[in-house]
Amino acid sequence: MAGMSRMILDTALALAFALPAGAQVFTVGEKTATADIDTSFRPTRVELPDGKLSERGRRELVRELEAEQGFAHRILPLGTTVTLQANGGLKPGGDDYRKLVYEKGSFANIGDRVAVTGLEFKPDRILVDLNGGPYAKHRFMRHIQIGIGPMDTSQHSNLNDGQTATGCRVTLVFEGGVPELSAPEVKSLLYPLVDFSVRSGPQAYAETLPEPVKQAIATHDVLVGMNRQMVLASLGAPESKVRETTEDGTKYEEWIYGHQPQTMRFVRFVGDRVALMKIAAMGKPMEIHDQDEMAAYQPPKAIKGGNVSGDVEEDAIKKGAPTLKRTGEVLPDAASVDGAQNGKVQFPTEKKDPATAPTTSAPQPQQFSPASR
Repeated sequence: MAGMSRMILDTALALAFALPAGAQVFTVGEKTATADIDTSFRPTRVELPDGKLSERGRRELVRELEAEQGFAHRILPLGTTVTLQANGGLKPGGDDYRKLVYEKGSFANIGDRVAVTGLEFKPDRILVDLNGGPYAKHRFMRHIQIGIGPMDTSQHSNLNDGQTATGCRVTLVFEGGVPELSAPEVKSLLYPLVDFSVRSGPQAYAETLPEPVKQAIATHDVLVGMNRQMVLASLGAPESKVRETTEDGTKYEEWIYGHQPQTMRFVRFVGDRVALMKIAAMGKPMEIHDQDEMAAYQPPKAIKGGNVSGDVEEDAIKKGAPTLKRTGEVLPDAASVDGAQNGKVQFPTEKKDPATAPTTSAPQPQQFSPASR
């Protein structure tokens, strides 16, 4: 063991003396690592409503903000809390913000997608957790001791499960108390940190729908008669799916949202349409919707092969679709569309001068069937 240590020391000394004279050693410190972090800040100017936040307003904010996604406007520190004053400044700011990112690390760079994963309300502030918040997930197995004396958990990494903090918390502070805010107003106040205005695919799709359907999607409701794309835009992907067959042989697929003791929703599709929707809330009777709530609205069909459907193509032919016929030309078979008779294409015969034509009989028109090619 002593011989190996001596060998390592000799190697280090040899490398040190091998450095050329005047060689420089660069050390990466806090200023170097955080030099590119932009800490410029521009306060928002959102007109805040009067009155205190009601219980109904709080529930609306939870329903409309949780799971909302946006894009980071600045590098966001990992496992910590930053304080944002409504229409005011950010703490920490400037060099203190750079130091926080240097010490804690980051979980999102500028332009990365982040999501609201938790909301908590205090009299004068709203606590917004992004990407899981600043705290590691609690595991009670970490505190269990077996046998005599403390257990060495370093040898049992499976008890830790590698759970660490995955996000941060933004404390949105209001002078004089939290007012009766709407979800868009909260998003506007968080704009210096996260941009929620960028539309996702489902949101862009929802903008093309009629106002009642658009409003239902905005409030995360499901209407009987919606298609799968509308449900995905309203509630997102389900937690589980079940495929079954009714007693009369009708096949259906049921999407399940939520789990006990939370409110659960069972959305049943027959084909591509919601045929039944059941809402099970704790302490309330089952709420069942089985009547069409879309006012017979039919979304446009997908375009395939340049035509919406075969019926449209046939109608266009009957009404005079573009053709290669000359003006006034009559086809040999008036009932045919492209001049084909019995599935065979008629080739025109060559016209020759009778004086120079051979005495042999004229060649017969060639015929072939497309099926024989």
